[in-house]
Amino acid sequence: MRIGIDLGGTKIEGLVLDDDGSERARLRVPTPRESYEATVAAVVSVVRDLEREVGARCRIGIGHPGAISPATGLVKNANSTRLNGHPLDLDLKSALGRDEVRLSNDANCFAVSEAADGAGAGSSVVFGVILGTGVGGGIVINGKPLIGAHAIAGEWGHNALPLPRDDERPGPGCYCGRHGCIEAWLSGPAFQKQFALASGRDLRATGIAEAAATGDALALEGLEIYCDRLARALASVVNLLDPDVIVLGGGLSKIPQLYERVPELWKDYVFSERDSIATRLVPPRHGDSSGVRGAAWLWPL
Repeated sequence: MRIGIDLGGTKIEGLVLDDDGSERARLRVPTPRESYEATVAAVVSVVRDLEREVGARCRIGIGHPGAISPATGLVKNANSTRLNGHPLDLDLKSALGRDEVRLSNDANCFAVSEAADGAGAGSSVVFGVILGTGVGGGIVINGKPLIGAHAIAGEWGHNALPLPRDDERPGPGCYCGRHGCIEAWLSGPAFQKQFALASGRDLRATGIAEAAATGDALALEGLEIYCDRLARALASVVNLLDPDVIVLGGGLSKIPQLYERVPELWKDYVFSERDSIATRLVPPRHGDSSGVRGAAWLWPL
């Protein structure tokens, strides 16, 4: 049996897949915020609890933010910054007492899951997007994830927001040290902060969308601005990769307005005939389970 762990900014989710791919157990706990060591301990605890539930020692795959640097062996580029600079794979192997624990970027895990038997099944080029605590991406070509020489393939969130308006310069600061990153505009916390500044109301991103659906004028305006920024950002991906399908994941993928409005808006930004853009924007078939399923699939059947 295989365990998949999705190590997110707010939650750690684990599941056990049997050898035939069926789910045997699942567990979700909050991600500790106090330290790197607490995060490692929480992952170990989830693994132990799952193995206890199924009564077997399992192979372990973990999807995490950022990447293991090929140059240093340490985590880099994680928006959960307490992971950066640590040998996460080695520390987990030591804490779990395993010779091998397989790790991969969380967005890559998500993209592989959706490309295999999810919303991108049957497509040659799939771009999987994480819109949540951070903004990540994974590229799957003919069923295989693209990793890249620096293990950063698909990290669109740390490019600058394309075609910035005058009032979008220099843009909000990002944890990476730059200003105006796509992540600094389009993450869930960023959207929430932008709406709070404009309205004086503290709503989660999905709450803003729900208010917009009732006709709330400020929510409608905020959501339209968000959709336009997302359209510009994804149009740059279409212009570069020309994917068959873009699958949204993360908490903001639950906003239904994105799937209608963004493809209408990106017609102004994609380098193609306006009325013949074939790339589809779709929600995940496996919802919140895609990342954790993809982590388990780091060990093939």
